Amino acid sequence: MNQQTAQVIQAAFRHATYPDISGEKSMAFLGKVAYGLTNIQINHLSIENSEVDFKEDDAIDIAIQNVTASFKGTLSYGYTGAWFVKLTHSIDFEIESSIDLQINAKLTCAKGRVAADTSDCYLMFYKLTLHLQGDKQPGWLKQLFTDFISFTLKLVLKRQVCNEINSLAQLLADFIQDRAANFLQDGPIGVDISLASFPVIKANYMESHHKGLLLYKNYSVVFNDSMFAPSLLSESRMLYFWFSDQVLNSLALAAFLDERLVLTITGEELREMFEMEDTEAYQGIVQEIFQGTSYNDSLAKVWSLTPPQITLQPEGTIVKSSVAVELSIFSQGAEPTVVLYFEKEVTVTIQSVYVEKKLVLHLADSVIEPKVFKCALERAEDDTSLRHFLQKIISVAGIPEVISRIEPALTSLMNSKGLDLFEIKNPEIITKEGYLIIQLDFGFPHHLLVDFLKKTL
Repeated sequence: MNQQTAQVIQAAFRHATYPDISGEKSMAFLGKVAYGLTNIQINHLSIENSEVDFKEDDAIDIAIQNVTASFKGTLSYGYTGAWFVKLTHSIDFEIESSIDLQINAKLTCAKGRVAADTSDCYLMFYKLTLHLQGDKQPGWLKQLFTDFISFTLKLVLKRQVCNEINSLAQLLADFIQDRAANFLQDGPIGVDISLASFPVIKANYMESHHKGLLLYKNYSVVFNDSMFAPSLLSESRMLYFWFSDQVLNSLALAAFLDERLVLTITGEELREMFEMEDTEAYQGIVQEIFQGTSYNDSLAKVWSLTPPQITLQPEGTIVKSSVAVELSIFSQGAEPTVVLYFEKEVTVTIQSVYVEKKLVLHLADSVIEPKVFKCALERAEDDTSLRHFLQKIISVAGIPEVISRIEPALTSLMNSKGLDLFEIKNPEIITKEGYLIIQLDFGFPHHLLVDFLKKTL
């Protein structure tokens, strides 16, 4: 965090606009001396150290130490002598400064979002030296401008730098929240991440509670009161996400309504499933099902009949859904023939891990209950061996096939949102009764911050 903070502060110094400074002063023997500093801009900037500290229920204390900054520009001055002789001069100048910067950033709520307020900002100057071009100007001139320009210059620098930091802080807060909202959105399905309560600063972490409501067309979902409490989290990791199973169920509902829970299995994939080692004893049934037709002339469709019900438990994520399966074969010049149709109540227990930038789903348990069965074969629909074969195909090949499709689909979706850009360290997905916790350490990608600063500034 210290490194990223230093980068933002450097950007604030460089991007701040420094207005022209002008003034006038009466000098003995010289009359009135008018001056102006124009084209002020950063020439060099370095930050030696930065520290971030949390003040509980108050602010995030940011201390930037030993900022070495040099500014350059043009000094114009003129005076009217005792004999009304007007003289005007312009010379280049450089100002060397050594500064400490103190910011007390407060978190507020604005329009349902976390807002950063860094208006409590101070610059402390330990050095402010004016160098005139070539340093060959009269000593009294340098002393004159150093004395009565430095005070004005300090005020200008403080105002402009602090204003720019405040502006950048809010832009960065919006940028992070926009990325979070985008991460939880795919097409018309999204999650409302507006604040449910004021953000909180603790002694060593920040905490924010978000609504997590489903955003999908005109559908609305009402959640029961949250069971979240800070004591449910440890304090050993950098970042924690807490989700109730209500959030996951609302997303499953949207996926169902958006007709995404549909899977087609091609003939080649069916061949691999039906000819696997565990089904050798049933090859006679397989030949009857396909009626001598090539696997390439077949297609299976699997879809969810009802929105999946998700329950989070210590043993994993339990998903229960009514599923329909339809197997069709194609004959040249004829309409597809449905040879099998059946419905099952399927309950699976899934354990999830995130490894090497991929989501991995492990099937821990499955329960299959038959519901509807229709068969176009000569065999009776209550044929025990056929039903047993289909039960085995579903448990041994069907469910793993569905999981193998979901894994890359979810990984691809997350990576499309930029998750793979982050250096995620030791991530854990922990399921408990009614909720899950994602905890991790991470490295904020340098190029992402650079990209933000380029686009913003």
